[in-house]
Amino acid sequence: MRQVFTNLYNHRFEIFLLSQVLILFGSLIFPGEFYEEVILPIFFLFNLITGMLLISKKKKLLWILIFQFVILAFLSGGNMIQRGNESEGLGQFRLIIYFIFYIVVTWNIIRQVWNEKTVDKKVILGLMSGYISLGFLAFFLFMSIEIWTPGSFQGVLLNEELDIRMQTDSIMYYAYITLLTIGYGEIIPVTPVAQKAAVLVGLIGQFYIVIITAVVVEKYIRHLSQQKLNQ
Repeated sequence: MRQVFTNLYNHRFEIFLLSQVLILFGSLIFPGEFYEEVILPIFFLFNLITGMLLISKKKKLLWILIFQFVILAFLSGGNMIQRGNESEGLGQFRLIIYFIFYIVVTWNIIRQVWNEKTVDKKVILGLMSGYISLGFLAFFLFMSIEIWTPGSFQGVLLNEELDIRMQTDSIMYYAYITLLTIGYGEIIPVTPVAQKAAVLVGLIGQFYIVIITAVVVEKYIRHLSQQKLNQ
């Protein structure tokens, strides 16, 4: 059992990245309603488990998150990613739990990548999953703002005629467009708090690329130089 856990931990970045990709692009493979009601909850559960694998070395922090999710699962009747048919208070609580979860996971990914002495496939995949995690963080931040201050985000992809699922998907799209600093303009922040949040997400995305990625590249170059000297 210990050997199985060790093998899983050694491939933690690959597994976590896979869970993120499934959530983001699974709807391209599976039918819409079937994906939303059956497949997506499984992908989110997979994502939660793999995220906890990332922080499994920090026992106290891991147990705190497990306790939070047990409470959330109990309050949600087992469905931890409900969309729509839930009270406003439960929806806010769920977002807070996921937001905390991704803050912890993203921070630990960055720390683990930063502390690696040499750059290999594991570090590169960790770098990728860390950036995608920032997009999830932005999504939960924007969703929280929209719930507490309705109408903070407006545009052609957000209107009252859309159901909660479509609006959620649009906010997810906007989170990554903002992180990537593309800015097509289909969705715009119209309240001060939403505007500040959009600026913050754009800055964090650029800082990640400029600082974290640069450090990994520098380690890779140093590693190659050391290998040449040893030959």
